[in-house]
Amino acid sequence: MLEPVKFSTYHGGSREEGLLDFSASLNPYPPEWLDEMFERAKEISTRYPYYEALERELAGLVGEPLTVTAGITEALYLIGILALRGRKAIILHHTYGEYERVARIFGARIVKGPNEPEKLAELVERDSVVFFCNPNNPDGRFYRVRELKPLLDAVEDRKALLVLDEAFIDFVRGAKSPEGENIVKLRTFTKSYGLPGIRVGYVLGFSEAFRSVRMPWSIGSTGVAFLEFLLKDGFEHLRRTMPSIWREKERLERALDVKSDANFFIKRVGNAGEFVKAMKERGILVRSCDSFGLHEYVRFSVRTPGENSTLIKAFRELGVGF
Repeated sequence: MLEPVKFSTYHGGSREEGLLDFSASLNPYPPEWLDEMFERAKEISTRYPYYEALERELAGLVGEPLTVTAGITEALYLIGILALRGRKAIILHHTYGEYERVARIFGARIVKGPNEPEKLAELVERDSVVFFCNPNNPDGRFYRVRELKPLLDAVEDRKALLVLDEAFIDFVRGAKSPEGENIVKLRTFTKSYGLPGIRVGYVLGFSEAFRSVRMPWSIGSTGVAFLEFLLKDGFEHLRRTMPSIWREKERLERALDVKSDANFFIKRVGNAGEFVKAMKERGILVRSCDSFGLHEYVRFSVRTPGENSTLIKAFRELGVGF
């Protein structure tokens, strides 16, 4: 009676204990108030997690109306409910796999396009939905507003919808986000605060529509506690930790001959599966880019100075063109 969807995605993050995890692209510095936050979550876990007042405060901090969601993942499924059925979904050839999975679940017609805004714009039709990750996962390329203009113009002219996934925008120096009536922006705190298990993000744009279909109590007591402490923090944690991440990013770029605008890199290694295995033997987890269609590449993130030194040493031991 019920048939499974014949498409699955693979996500980073260690499923084994004891490995130095470079496969998930997270801020390696936890907030100073983490223990207090978990105590608060325990305190409020016996009541239903209503967070509308916190949502309004967060909108004030961000500077525009928003909808709190359980990370970007919930937001993608809400887009499916609101916008994907029977429509054309335009997705980059090499990008986050959950866009295609959601599009398949909601019966959209999927069209793959090049990882270039100008060429992608040629595929936009009336009422189509474009998924664009900026900076892109897995390569970390960030397109500035002027570079996005052909795509922005095509979306506006043809009354399409641009879903702009900005999960990693906090890691980009001097990043600016485009504005437009036909743009939905997806953001999350799970990356920039290094807390993927807490599942808190938000959507910018079409707040009334998103709130009408989101699941009640989706973020739970831990998510509510996180929002309370985040609002007190006022993004100070990001201002304090990003310079350290940027310094280490530049060191990895020099040491490993890689380049990215975000807090992660891809590198060509030949047989990615064998390379991942060899790294695991050294106690390090990097991610194969097979699921992105880049079979000779691995992805790895920026961590603390000592951890990055361990990674550099392992890369050098294994050699270029492994």
